[in-house]
Amino acid sequence: MKQKWEAKVSTSLERAKPQQIWPLFEDFFGLQKWFPGLPTCHGIEGVNGQPGCIRFCSGFGLKKQKDDINNAESNSSLSWSKERLVAVDRAQMTLTYEMVDSNIGFKSYVSTVKVVAGDDAGGGGTIVEWWISLDPVVGLRLEDLVVKYEVGLKLMVNKMEAAIMDESC
Repeated sequence: MKQKWEAKVSTSLERAKPQQIWPLFEDFFGLQKWFPGLPTCHGIEGVNGQPGCIRFCSGFGLKKQKDDINNAESNSSLSWSKERLVAVDRAQMTLTYEMVDSNIGFKSYVSTVKVVAGDDAGGGGTIVEWWISLDPVVGLRLEDLVVKYEVGLKLMVNKMEAAIMDESC
């Protein structure tokens, strides 16, 4: 049995506080507002932000895998996934979700996002941490996937911080 791939990426924000960033992650059905290359994300089951709810996301960030049945590319040029919110800890600003279906080849995918204060001295700032765990993906290297997550997280939280700073002006 192959060992699971596990990785953690993180990024820092200087101006936005954790209490400002967290609600944007807690809006589980609203990821398309922030994540690059993800034009579609909407709820298909349950109540947004409540464990058990499921979102459908589609975009261009990850390469589609071939169809398992006939080893052919699917008709759509978009990659897509259905993701279930497993747990939310509002006090710790942590959420965990799992991928329940996709055309990108991810199996047994579980992810946790945590928003924490970025400065022990109380000067402000935020660190966003994103852990992933999944079965190895044929045709993909973990190192390449980690780079995609690092870039995606950085672009996403920078967009979040810019929106927050625009609102506070």
